[in-house]
Amino acid sequence: MTLLFCQVCLAESSWYESKNTPPNIQDEMVRAQFTIAIDKTPSAPSSGSYGMLKDGLFTHPKQAPSSHSSHPFKGQLDYWDQKSYSKNIKVEAYYPIQVEPFHTWQNIVDFDGRRYLYQYVRRDLKVFDITEPKEVKLLLTKGHTWGPEGAGSEVNPFPEGDMMGAASVAWSEKRQAYIMVQAYEVRRFGLLDNKYSQPDKVNAIRNSLHLKGFKVYEMKGPLPKDWQLIAERTSDVEHPDAPIGKQQGSGIRDIPAYYGDGTMYVAAAPDRRHALTEYPNDLYSAGYQAWDMSDPTNPILLDTLSVDGQIVGNLQHEKAYINNPRSGNRTSWMGARMPLFLAKKDSQIGYAAMGGLGFYVVDISDPKHMKIVSHLDFPPSVAGTEGDFIDVSQVDETGLVYYSGYPLNEDCYEPYKNIYIIDVSNPKTPIIQGVMPRPKPPKEALFSDFCQRRGSFGPKRTGAYHQPGHSRKGILPYNFYNAGLQVFDISDPKKPTINAYFVPPFAPEKVADYAMGNLSHSVYVEYDRNLFWLFTNHGFYILSSPILGKPNLNAPVKAWPPKV
Repeated sequence: MTLLFCQVCLAESSWYESKNTPPNIQDEMVRAQFTIAIDKTPSAPSSGSYGMLKDGLFTHPKQAPSSHSSHPFKGQLDYWDQKSYSKNIKVEAYYPIQVEPFHTWQNIVDFDGRRYLYQYVRRDLKVFDITEPKEVKLLLTKGHTWGPEGAGSEVNPFPEGDMMGAASVAWSEKRQAYIMVQAYEVRRFGLLDNKYSQPDKVNAIRNSLHLKGFKVYEMKGPLPKDWQLIAERTSDVEHPDAPIGKQQGSGIRDIPAYYGDGTMYVAAAPDRRHALTEYPNDLYSAGYQAWDMSDPTNPILLDTLSVDGQIVGNLQHEKAYINNPRSGNRTSWMGARMPLFLAKKDSQIGYAAMGGLGFYVVDISDPKHMKIVSHLDFPPSVAGTEGDFIDVSQVDETGLVYYSGYPLNEDCYEPYKNIYIIDVSNPKTPIIQGVMPRPKPPKEALFSDFCQRRGSFGPKRTGAYHQPGHSRKGILPYNFYNAGLQVFDISDPKKPTINAYFVPPFAPEKVADYAMGNLSHSVYVEYDRNLFWLFTNHGFYILSSPILGKPNLNAPVKAWPPKV
């Protein structure tokens, strides 16, 4: 059955016939993906091939397998550093409230002169009134509140099969209301560890008992009880009427690129054939979909886009996959994690981060016919995610975008994840102009490289799709895991520097042992009030900096999102 799907295996089967029999993989798509390439799982790097150098810097492994264990090295701290470090940043407030210590999403919406923050991940949600940043009020909890013993019990739970999907909120002129679009994606973490050896978990994901797609809500007020469901769609576009449990594909991944009435772009694998990914707990290699949202009650699919190297059973895709140096490594994320990145609502160009498949420039001038304009490959950097995020806040002024993945192993047990500077002033010929500088600890720290501080170290993202106000020219604020918030000065793009940072303490008394290494996972910026929000595994910090300007610690002057 497998070879019916593995066309390249038939065409180039000399190596296949001598291959060891694969494990007992029952799912035909996982089996096809497994057999399509020679096993190149990274070996554990030798102890002498990475670690601290005499100059006080850390040398990363050239490659490493995926790992959920700690990997201490000589020169690393043998304790969790409970000091904090800052430059050009002031802590305005700290709230020891945990939604989840690993990862959360955030949105901000204003109603009747009050500002509300939504922090959430799947079945865990908290709603805060943040009108006065120094007097934040927790209004609602659904799901868990994490602490030193872990998740605790679920309170005020969502109905079975429901959750809070990664969301975008924008004003709809047609509805004269705020519209929230929530992405519904298959669950992976906490369910599937290894798709090659857990057929029951693979089957559970294939037949997930929740929507694979997105839901559209009209927000009549700040709390979920005030939200009216006005539409839902599955990303299984070949079976748009398929019931829950029968829908194919990944669902919609992470945040929809939704800017109000017009076209919405999402990341999705529409069916199980989009299976060419090495990542052990993911079944799908996602491409993109464009949806007409001019009437939010009736979303209409406009187009789908895949790139070479994603689809089982397609000769062109399978050849591209085999020619990718990552094929067979059982480690690399392949395909989209996030939707197309747009500089503004009416952008004619979208930018795509597709993990081990690289960077793409996409022509979206006609959203019914999305077209690939150009493509860039990058050197393999496994383990970890190799291409997840693109900052487009500076592209209109400078022609530059900033492309990055993020670490997944702790203790720097993987190659460092560079932030690539890409010149896209000519969309047909993007050029890698350089990389951003690596953050360094301050002189007063008892370590000379952040790898010594334990946990994860590397870039994540510069914030959410929709943040109040407007991004600052020449400033990129990246969350950097154990290095906290690192604010880059790119006013001279050829000589980027770090001109501000806040490195939070580890807090062993507040965090479960197994979640300690994931110190900070997200930054969210209120550009209209000149405030950074840094979300950590032991709560969240509200920060100000002269780089942003004088903070407004009172109610916002203008409503967000804007009603235009």
